[in-house]
Amino acid sequence: MNWDFAAEKEDRKIAIEIKDFDTPSVISESEKTIGKLQLYQWALDSQEPERQLFLGISQAVYLKHFKKFIFQLVIKRNKINLIIYDQQKEIIVEWMMQ
Repeated sequence: MNWDFAAEKEDRKIAIEIKDFDTPSVISESEKTIGKLQLYQWALDSQEPERQLFLGISQAVYLKHFKKFIFQLVIKRNKINLIIYDQQKEIIVEWMMQ
């Protein structure tokens, strides 16, 4: 697999694809990201079904883009788990599981 980060603790295994969405077209970047996440999920389902996939985004990106209706719809319909982090403090602010 080629995700950005993987971790294990006790019986929990996760993989994280981190995106900054620092692009002129957030919609276009979202389309690419959704496709990439689907491919990763299919691979995980066959190779590591116990590992959960997350999209990692900064709190600033979440507040600017992902609070909007269209992004909330995309997250729910595609069952995208999110990890929202604070870039300044370098901490996870919220885990959102679908």
